[in-house]
Amino acid sequence: MLHAWHDVSPGNEVPRDFQAVIEIPLGSNVKYELDKPTGLLKVDRIIHSAVFYPANYRFIPQTYAADSDPLDVLVLCQEPVQPLSLMKARAIGLMTMIDSGASDDKIIAVATRDPEFNGYREAKELPSHRLLVLKRFFQDYKQLESKHVQVEGIRSAHAAAKVIEKALARYKKERDRLRAKDAR
Repeated sequence: MLHAWHDVSPGNEVPRDFQAVIEIPLGSNVKYELDKPTGLLKVDRIIHSAVFYPANYRFIPQTYAADSDPLDVLVLCQEPVQPLSLMKARAIGLMTMIDSGASDDKIIAVATRDPEFNGYREAKELPSHRLLVLKRFFQDYKQLESKHVQVEGIRSAHAAAKVIEKALARYKKERDRLRAKDAR
């Protein structure tokens, strides 16, 4: 059985264009998460706040972020995508945040096969309200769990590419250890 994190390629055009693994569809308030030992999805929790995911959400395969998880990505698209779907995406920005005291980067991307979004190259080109919705979701979604999230800002596609490159290199360096850990 293929493992969504370890065995799926991020694609040949990373860091700007890549393949994303979607865990949580646009509009959901169910927090699905990769079960690292099996590669399947598990329900982590139902979001406590009256909010829903503002984009299809989860990770770029074969990346290892500073928070010790695959690198998070929000893929803007007109439609919700089924969990564990693979989606072609392009990085257009980076949302930097602090989640419960730890750095937690989110790549902002667009679905390259969605005609409503595939023309965007930079997050700053998006309607300002769309960016506010993304930021506000992450500021609010853990409040009723008494957890604090601080969104520091939204940066360029170039900044996103640098974070993706670092996460790809970190994964490559740690791949054997991560696979062995998940196999236990």
